[in-house]
Amino acid sequence: MNRQEAAKLYFVSFCIEQYKVYWGMKGGEVMRLFDKHHVTEYLYDHYDVLHTQGTAWLMAEIGDYIKEQTA
Repeated sequence: MNRQEAAKLYFVSFCIEQYKVYWGMKGGEVMRLFDKHHVTEYLYDHYDVLHTQGTAWLMAEIGDYIKEQTA
């Protein structure tokens, strides 16, 4: 694994943990939600833009992304 891939994976795990805390969810709940709506792939694929944002913005972005997937 190269440095870029490691950074992306760290970022995805950071987002999972932050989402869990932000919404008061359990890790398994977050993973089921993220898997259902392909959030981890979205975070990984758009790392270059997303990792530069703050936590509150990321939580809103993830919420918006999930809403778009369910619409």
